[in-house]
Amino acid sequence: MTRPLLLAFLLCVATLARADVVAPLLKSYEAAGASKFSAKDAEAAWVQPHLDAKTGESRKCSSCHTEDLRRVGKHVTTGKAIDPLAPSANPKRLTDAEHVEKWFTRNCKWTYGRDCSAQEK
Repeated sequence: MTRPLLLAFLLCVATLARADVVAPLLKSYEAAGASKFSAKDAEAAWVQPHLDAKTGESRKCSSCHTEDLRRVGKHVTTGKAIDPLAPSANPKRLTDAEHVEKWFTRNCKWTYGRDCSAQEK
């Protein structure tokens, strides 16, 4: 089962000012095989636990970022604060495509233990 991640959910709430970054990202994911994005699927994926193969611990996106994307999160290992992901609470979000991809790479590997598919992004 393919589980879209954060981007699909955030795209549903992103402001028009981010369209110049978001639209090309969506097109690239669609070109890589992603089908229609769904906020409902993204919300489910956001709280879906994944077992870390090395530690056996459960991880999910909301473990660090919280279930409310407007709130400050906290990395479960380092304790470092994570700025809100919702553009409505943090206008810097979704303004730099390279930054979005960088964090998908890191966070997907940490949460899923692998790179995310285009659909999961």
